[in-house]
Amino acid sequence: MAVPARAYLSIGEVLNRLRGDFSDITISKIRFLESEGLIEPQRTPSGYRKFTTSDLERLRYVLLAQRDQYLPLKVIKENLDAMDRGLQPAAIGGVAHPAISLATVDGAMAPSAFAQTSEMRLSRDELLKNSGISDEQLVELEGYGLIAPRGRHYDGDALAIAKAVTEMASFGIEARHLRSFKSAADREIGLIEQVITPLTRQKSSEAKARAEEVQKEIASLSIRLHAALVRGGLHRLRS
Repeated sequence: MAVPARAYLSIGEVLNRLRGDFSDITISKIRFLESEGLIEPQRTPSGYRKFTTSDLERLRYVLLAQRDQYLPLKVIKENLDAMDRGLQPAAIGGVAHPAISLATVDGAMAPSAFAQTSEMRLSRDELLKNSGISDEQLVELEGYGLIAPRGRHYDGDALAIAKAVTEMASFGIEARHLRSFKSAADREIGLIEQVITPLTRQKSSEAKARAEEVQKEIASLSIRLHAALVRGGLHRLRS
């Protein structure tokens, strides 16, 4: 959806909004931060900068990090990159980690959480350090199709899988034992695809949005059903 014209700010308007908190801010400083890749405002056809409120908040973060934490621009840029990928910036000498919780309630994940975890982007090293699995385990999981990178990064789903595998390994359960989980998940995905295909074939944006919501809701329900079936089966074993 196109952003309304007045959602953009000129560089002069950005300067005026920042001056109350940063008295030494100048247009030259803003241009310098842009040249360093810390902000990337859009441009009008005639070349004027167009700043969004996100650009403004990004500038505030940079200026605060410089003034209050004395962070060099290189570190600030690394922190911004981490936040762009859905991570909490690393402490000095540490590694960036997820800024959100991947916990579920009663074995189920809320529909809104599906997009949230998928938008996270982790490097291979970040995935290993945040999940506790070894590189050899990750290679094995990738070989069985349980984890796959999205382009150059891994998403929050990969992290959730890796964490679960780490915890299950303490019970002697290995990656090769988990292939049935992947097969079951693929069958559930196929069922969801059947339901939403009529919507995805429609060209309207409303149909596309509806398909996304239906997909999330059915996925959440399938997780609840799976948890209930496992729980019921275990109850029968104990009875």
